[in-house]
Amino acid sequence: MMTKRILVIDNEEYIQEVAKICLETVACWQVITAGSGSEGISKAETEQPDAILLDVMMPDMDGITTFGKLQANPATQNIPVILLTAKIQANDRDRYAELGIKTAIAKPFDPLTLANQIAEALNWHI
Repeated sequence: MMTKRILVIDNEEYIQEVAKICLETVACWQVITAGSGSEGISKAETEQPDAILLDVMMPDMDGITTFGKLQANPATQNIPVILLTAKIQANDRDRYAELGIKTAIAKPFDPLTLANQIAEALNWHI
């Protein structure tokens, strides 16, 4: 089985590092990081990850805008996206599902269960 490749788009380097370490350690996935929406879009095009973890609240281009641009791009529109967000309410989850976002994971997340949460949302086996 091929190693899964995850793109983490978050403006906080600490979050990028924690996600990278736990996903590589727990699930043996390859993790690519980006610090902004525009950098993330560029990396998604060139790297073609199996999934994207996307922060909602970022300066310049927020996660929802970034997601829209990923969806509008034929090269990235089929990559599943999971949001990382500090606030999740029931109506947010409904809106995200309508947009085509796989799920949302609350920040701060538990590093030990992050890989399982991603795998469960995408029907992957670890």
